[in-house]
Amino acid sequence: MTEQDDQRVDRDFFQRSLEDQQDFITNTWCDHCSKENLGLTKPVEYEQAGTIFIEGLCAQCQNTVVTELTEDDF
Repeated sequence: MTEQDDQRVDRDFFQRSLEDQQDFITNTWCDHCSKENLGLTKPVEYEQAGTIFIEGLCAQCQNTVVTELTEDDF
């Protein structure tokens, strides 16, 4: 794998359907709070090394939450 393959490529989260956006914002896991479904604010979507991620802030504690999308999410 080259360094270029590891580069982060920004994607537009808001091009997803409103239903998908809501699912990704609602269905979260915060490592800091150790709780699920607390919500996500300021979502950003990107692709890195062939994997798509959605990153934002936990709605409760404001720590960074990163969700790795799998084939099941599509």
